Formats: sequence, structure tokens, C-alpha cells
Amino acid sequence: MRKNFSFTSTQIQKRGSSSKLMGDEGQRYSVDDALAAVGFGKFQILVLAYAGMGWISEAMEMMLLSFVGPALQSAWNLSSHQESMITSVVFAGMLVGAYSWGVVSDKHGRRNGFLITATVTCVAGLLSSLAPNYICLIILRCLVGIGLGGGPVLSSWFLEFIPAPSRGTWMVVFSAFWTVGTIFEASVAWFVMPTLGWRWLLAFSSLPSSLLLIFYRVVPESPRYLCLKGRITEARIILEKVAKVNGQPLPEGVLVSDHEIQLNEKPTEAEEAHLLSSPNGETVEHGTKQNGSTMAMLFSPELIKPTLLLWVVFFGNAFSYYGLVLLTTELHNGRNSCVPAHLQPKHQELSYKDIFITSFAEFPGLLISAFTIDKLGRKLSMSIMFFLCCLFLLPLVSHQPQTVTTALLFLARICITTTFTVVYIYAPEIYPTSVRTTGVGVGSSVGRIGGMICPLVAVGLIHGCHQTAAILLFEFVIFSSGVCVLLFPFETSGRDLTDHATTVPEKASTITTA
Repeated sequence: MRKNFSFTSTQIQKRGSSSKLMGDEGQRYSVDDALAAVGFGKFQILVLAYAGMGWISEAMEMMLLSFVGPALQSAWNLSSHQESMITSVVFAGMLVGAYSWGVVSDKHGRRNGFLITATVTCVAGLLSSLAPNYICLIILRCLVGIGLGGGPVLSSWFLEFIPAPSRGTWMVVFSAFWTVGTIFEASVAWFVMPTLGWRWLLAFSSLPSSLLLIFYRVVPESPRYLCLKGRITEARIILEKVAKVNGQPLPEGVLVSDHEIQLNEKPTEAEEAHLLSSPNGETVEHGTKQNGSTMAMLFSPELIKPTLLLWVVFFGNAFSYYGLVLLTTELHNGRNSCVPAHLQPKHQELSYKDIFITSFAEFPGLLISAFTIDKLGRKLSMSIMFFLCCLFLLPLVSHQPQTVTTALLFLARICITTTFTVVYIYAPEIYPTSVRTTGVGVGSSVGRIGGMICPLVAVGLIHGCHQTAAILLFEFVIFSSGVCVLLFPFETSGRDLTDHATTVPEKASTITTA
């Protein structure tokens, strides 16, 4: 039988040079080699189910904001600013949480990272359903946001179990759990809000986080993270479990980290510039020398350009996505005095229907992501959809009938779902393992700033009868994000993940072995 494996050109050279050293040391393989050999199987499906439940939890907690705000405005007689704050404080918490949990995850492990986040989200979410007043609710929802900031930890954890050739497809499948969460939340709200009220909606929405805690004990640590930390034996044990569950053998030889393989090679002149000698005589890589913070590494010469561009794209995605969700209720909610009478909906309940309908826009968005992410690449997929989103939103600079508004928001949400899906795949791919969750976490934090600002636009400007200004601001943010995508330094489709900042990712080439 012939088996196909995907290796980078750098890995092929490694095997050529390391074969000269095999006489005494034997064969070696990396985590990438092991994952390519065992393939995507039953083990990864279980990992996907666990990480997906976390994604469903975050989606539900975010979607409920479009229902709880308007309900509390009526129940507690809140101003539009107070209503906006209910959403903004969640993003403020996520701003703190995304950075904090990213650093914790890179230093102390992926499992420790999402254990804390799931606990905070579950407890604070349940307590917020019992909040006696506005101030208590604001504090508890901010804590929920801090917990939700750990979302990038789960996505990075899942990513590190996927073989490079199928990474794009399965990350799109992972993103589908977010869509399941949004549609499920819209369905629950449609039935719960008119009968049981907002407190029960908050209570029900906190349940998925509890499932993460129930199954936490059986969750494995990322073998890539363990190798990076020198815990090779633990990494090998986990990879052996992956191989056993998938029914495929591991490669022959001894598991080593990518960094160790690099050190066994004769460094080129360019590589020598990045190698330093430590005081105890060991050779350490400049890009991973642990005398500075992981945050500082994001601004190294190798990472500063993609980092800054990613920040803009994360900001634009979060601003646009959550803005579109809020616009769906605010443009036609039966209370907007700025909309002409003949364009007003007859019943306020239609807002639940509109959000339920527009939530289904995420399914075609995911299908587009799955079809284009590997064929067109990450960059082209995102840029095209950003620019299309601008076209769909443009007619909303003036008031439109409810059917037209819903249709345009449906199409715009397809585009933003696609870009959101792809950027959460692209971002972990461009960062090395040593700073992966920190890089994605900080980028996600910047996105949360966009989430904090968008309620002031979607709610404040619409209530102030400035719909044209609100839509034009969305147009500017979305168009700028599309331009930044085009400026990304390289495409990551088909590339192996890297462990260190000085390792330049190279395009995977397919070789056939007997």
C-alpha cells in the first residue's frame, strides 16, 4: 500500500541531514510527523466535541446580549446608555480575559487555561440570572466576559491536535459549533423570553460551560505544548493514546521537539544570527529566549507586522459581527421612533424572528469558508468577503422596509461569519507554539474593544436617529479590515505549525512513500 504524507521542504531537509546522524541516535520524529502518521480520527473527534462545547457556550453568552438588553430596558426602565453598558462590560471583561488566559495557557498549559475560564463563565453566568439590581448585573456580566475571554485557548488547543493537511477543513467544522450556539440561543430566547423572562434565559445559557467542567478530568494536554516545555515523555504518552484510538501506528524512532531537530542540524549563516549561547553553555534560540515576556515576543521583527495587522482585522470582525447582531433588533424593534411609521413592524416579537432568521446566515458562511479556505487561501477568502459585506450594507444608509433590511443583514452576516471563521484559523497558524495562545488572545482582546464600541454605535446612534452615520462607520471599519488582510505577509494554507518565532513557515509539499 502507498501512503501519502505531507511534509514541509524544511522537514525534508531535516530528514536528509539527520539521517547522517542516525547511526548512533536512531530515527527521530516530531509532533507534526506523528499527527500526519496517525491522521484525523476518533481521538480528534472527541477533542473536537469538547472544544466545540466551549465554543457553543461562548456563542450563547454573546447572543443573549441582543435579547437581555432590550428586555431590561423595559423591565428596569434603563436609558439607552445603560442598555449599551450591559453589552459593553462583557467585552471589557473579554478584553482582560483573552490576554490573561492566553498568557496562563502559554506558561502553564492549555488545560489549566480553559479550566479556569469554564469555571468563571459557569459560576458568574448562573449568578447573573439572580442579580437583584443593575449594578450587580453589570459586575457579574463583566466576570462572564472575563471567562469568555478564554475562547482562543480552546481553539488553539484543538488546532494543535490536527494534522497540517486537514487543518483548514476541520477548523471550519470547529467554527460551526459557534453557529450552532447562536441558532440554539435564538431558539431558546424566542420561547423563553415571552414566557419565563430574561433571568431564565441567563440561567439556561450558563449550562454548556458546566459540561466543560464535568469532562475536564479526561481532557489531554496538547502534546505540542508539552514538547515545547521539554516534557517529551508526557507528550509521547498522549500521542500513543491518539495512535491507539485512531488505529494507526506512530512513526518509527524517538519523539523530539522541532527545536531539538533544528539544533542537530548545521545552522546556516542566517540561523546562526538567531542562536545565542546561554551561561551554562547550552544553545538557545534567540526568538524563544525566556528572559522577556511572551507579550514582547509579539513585537519581535518576525511577528510585529502580522500582529498589528491581525489586531485591525480582529477589531473589524468583532465590531461588524456583533454590530450586525444588534442592528437586527434595533432597526426594527417596534420602539424606534426614527423609523417611518409605514416601515415599523406590527409586533415587537418579530425581532426574535429576525435574529433567528439572520442566525441561519452563519451556515452558508461556514460553507463558503470550507470551500474557499484551502482553494483560495486564507487571505483571499477574507478580503473578498469583507468587500462584499460593504456592498450589502450600503443600502442601509437610508431606512428600508423590514424585509429588505433583514435580507441585507442576512447577506452581510454571511460575509462576516466567513471572515470571522477564517481569521480564527489564520491567527493561530501564523504564531509559533511558544506564543500561540498569547498572540491569538491579545488579538482577540483587541477585537473585544470593537465589541465594546459597537453597542454605542448600533444602539446609541440608531436611537439618536443617526442610522446613516452608523452604517457609514461600519463601512469604513469593514473596508479597512479587508485592506489589512491583503497586507498580511504570507499565506498559511497547507503549512505546518511552527514552534519558534525564528522558524519561517514554508509551504507544505506532498511526497509519496511506499
